[in-house]
Amino acid sequence: MERQFSEQEQIRRNKLEEIKAYCNPYPERYEKTHALKDARNLEDGTTDVRIAGRIVFMRKMGKLSFVRIRDLEGDMQLEIKVDMVGEEKYEFFKKLIDTGDFIGAEGEIFTTQTGEKTLRVHSFEFLGKALRPLPEKFHGLTDIEQKYRQRYVDMIMNEESRRVFLGRSKLYAFINKYLGEHGFLQVETPILQNAVCGAAARPFYTHHNALDMDCNLRIAPETYLKQCIAAGFDKVYEVAKCFRNEGMDTEHLQEFTQVEWYASYWNFEDNIKFYTGFIKNLLLELVGTTTIQYQEYTLDFGKDNWDRINYVDKMTEIFGFDFLEIEDPKVLKDKIVEKGLFTYADLEDYFSVSQIIDFCYKKKVRANIVEPTIIYNYPAVLIPLARRNDEDARRIDVFQVIAAGTELCKAYSELVNPITQRQAFEDQLKAKEQGDEETMELDEGFLQAMEQGMPPISGLGFGIDRLMMIIYDQPSIRDVVLFPQMKELNK
Repeated sequence: MERQFSEQEQIRRNKLEEIKAYCNPYPERYEKTHALKDARNLEDGTTDVRIAGRIVFMRKMGKLSFVRIRDLEGDMQLEIKVDMVGEEKYEFFKKLIDTGDFIGAEGEIFTTQTGEKTLRVHSFEFLGKALRPLPEKFHGLTDIEQKYRQRYVDMIMNEESRRVFLGRSKLYAFINKYLGEHGFLQVETPILQNAVCGAAARPFYTHHNALDMDCNLRIAPETYLKQCIAAGFDKVYEVAKCFRNEGMDTEHLQEFTQVEWYASYWNFEDNIKFYTGFIKNLLLELVGTTTIQYQEYTLDFGKDNWDRINYVDKMTEIFGFDFLEIEDPKVLKDKIVEKGLFTYADLEDYFSVSQIIDFCYKKKVRANIVEPTIIYNYPAVLIPLARRNDEDARRIDVFQVIAAGTELCKAYSELVNPITQRQAFEDQLKAKEQGDEETMELDEGFLQAMEQGMPPISGLGFGIDRLMMIIYDQPSIRDVVLFPQMKELNK
């Protein structure tokens, strides 16, 4: 079927054919002397300045026109005069160049009477034709799906989106710099794996044709990073794409980016100190302050001592009984309902003891936390990869940081005892039999590495997407992901 163009698209295609008589409408390169953000800081009178960008505004007049060009980090006004560029070039500009097109210009910096830093154009080159016009308006709830599907248009038109995604690139650079300066080495571990391990989540499955075996996409890089520690890496980290075949909401996507780091000879208290320093320095680098606004909350990450909540003590207080003694999910549900905390209908989707406890914690504790808070001393049943507490093996040396009801990181002193680890994996299999579909599998390869011997370890993981939401005050995780997965339009 022949493609139909709008009137504006057809006009631009006609102009493209005319441009070909003057020049190549898609030239090979253009040599710039300055980025736009740097050109704006040049002194008046600076000559031989060569800049380039996409045209986002034009005011064409008889013998004098003004153009605004933009790139990711800045924009700048161009003054184009017929007596500077010549009549033929000026007519070419007026007749054939549109907003959305790319242009390169050379000239002299000056400041207009209204205080606008401007390039007085001595010559210009056409650098690319846009066959689709830019939208006149590109904001508001009615455009939210188009914003995610056509992020390139969103970033052309929306300064806030440019700020967010420029910040995301700076965040990656900071992670590599900060961790590198503190002795961490970056590695890559497999995305295609043979055991579902490292977190409580449903995986995506695929098939490896060459090896004729079923695989899963990783839900976390944890077990391989610990194998790096066994191999002799003292401190190691990865910026890892992870995949969890779960529900989608404002804080969860099935494909997300997670940072995990592990340090030999640390415990979780060492990681608390390191993480709080990391966050403070990250905020100063990205936004220049450790106090940020997120939705209706003001969050202060700059305090020397963050609030702390003992998970087991708090949940015991809420339940009114020693929940660590209970191994039967039905008994736990009965006692919770008896206490009037939740109904059976509230709990019907949760099958194992760990699922039930976690649900109650999220509703009764996490949801009410505003200021950055360290939650520590977790029940062992929740995390099979964490080290058991020396004084009470039913507890684990774990912490999370919560702010505005959102989990920002999870960390713990790692379990390195292979006998205890095997038992924990076997307990996970029992939970799966009870109906919990988010349990881990018994990973023999990981257990072999642990049996080879591991030093004391503490590890930490956090999602970049969720952290970006907090730092840049975005209402949805899709607002900080360049190209979020979307449902096909024809389905």
